[in-house]
Amino acid sequence: MKVALYTSVLSLVLTGASIVKGATVPTGFMDTLVANGLTNPTAMAFAPDGRLFVCEQGGGLRVIKNGALLSTPFLTVTVDSAGERGLLGIAFDPNFVSNQLVYVYYTVPTPAHNRVSRFTANGDVAVAGSEVVLMELPNLSTATNHNAGAIHFGADGDLYIATGDNANGNNAQSFSTVLGKMLRITSTGAIPTDNPFFNQTTGDNRSIWALGLRNPFTFAFQPGTGRMFINNVGQSTWEEINDGIAGANYGWPLCEGPCTPPNPDFTDPIFFYANTGVDCAITGGSFYNPDTVQFPSDFVGDYFFADFCGGWIKKLDLTNGVTVSDFATGISNPVDLKVSSDGLLYYLARGTGSVGRISFTGGGGGGDTIPPTVAITNPADGAIVARRSTVTITATASDNVGVTRVEFLVNGALQCTDTTAPYSCNWIVPNSRTTHQLQARAFDQAGNSATANIQVTAR
Repeated sequence: MKVALYTSVLSLVLTGASIVKGATVPTGFMDTLVANGLTNPTAMAFAPDGRLFVCEQGGGLRVIKNGALLSTPFLTVTVDSAGERGLLGIAFDPNFVSNQLVYVYYTVPTPAHNRVSRFTANGDVAVAGSEVVLMELPNLSTATNHNAGAIHFGADGDLYIATGDNANGNNAQSFSTVLGKMLRITSTGAIPTDNPFFNQTTGDNRSIWALGLRNPFTFAFQPGTGRMFINNVGQSTWEEINDGIAGANYGWPLCEGPCTPPNPDFTDPIFFYANTGVDCAITGGSFYNPDTVQFPSDFVGDYFFADFCGGWIKKLDLTNGVTVSDFATGISNPVDLKVSSDGLLYYLARGTGSVGRISFTGGGGGGDTIPPTVAITNPADGAIVARRSTVTITATASDNVGVTRVEFLVNGALQCTDTTAPYSCNWIVPNSRTTHQLQARAFDQAGNSATANIQVTAR
């Protein structure tokens, strides 16, 4: 049975550490280890300042900063981590730069149920006692699988939440539970009145945005268009990529893969592939629409997806119909994919507790590996700045091809971005006597970057 296979593979992964091996990638691409030492990772997300946050199933939210895994977790929540439960989802508020809000999805132990909460960041750790619970999902049965957990903000500024059916297919078709659904709430936990089933449901069930899902472990929004692809893990026949549409019903448990015979009440997947036992669970997805294109131009708009058991990444091209091609292999149980703003593809390998990064080094649309040079020219390193004053941070940057932008960060938090020389950013100094780290991060057209760091003291 599909569930037994998937759970047994997870159990094998949990038993010990593995040697980190690089992925096999196409000619012209390069695979690099970003960080390892993670314990049973489940999901990841980039903060606007470039830090990578990684969920560990046991409840730790870890931070990878400047290429290193920080020893202190951003937060640790108490979880039930049996089977597919635990800390499973991470998202950043669209206004994170100003409000520092971080959202997570995790399984509460007693009684066992999933919860969506937000925390306030203070640098690389959460503010103690800052948890605000936005949604308590229904109590779970003794089944520990089909727990879903992915959360992302859409272009509308609302939070979308993927829930599994808790191993009860009837949940997916019922309007009396939020299980087996895609949900939509606001950043404060309210339910938008324009949700498609708002007027025919009550309570939290008004958050239902789409239904008929078995275990949508991951989903992704396409930057620029807002299009959603939902990766729905099948039972024993098909793994699905579904077009996320408000009010859609994807048919589970009545259909797995496309409905046969066709049923107009259900939305068939745009792509599906067979569960063979070698390939067993679609567990990652990300659109290639970065701020800076580093891969060849024909990758733009493609959708990367991965399989947990197959250990591969493939890409889906919708330019002319639906075309799927191989991309990377040899990854130990990939569970999540992310495209960074500078155009690199990151993958989260549960089997090795690591994050890998795939870049393009060949010719024909990429190949520049020379980073820019950057320096902060004001204020001076070690300078004293007045509390509550406005300080203009200035930087110089140059590159063999061309600088695309310079990001300014204070204590790891992005303050502003300048795309035109001379590069500058106005920073309002907090009213506290402390030392601050200022950074200027320059990017070139190929996505290479370099960072300059100084420290100033506020008095």
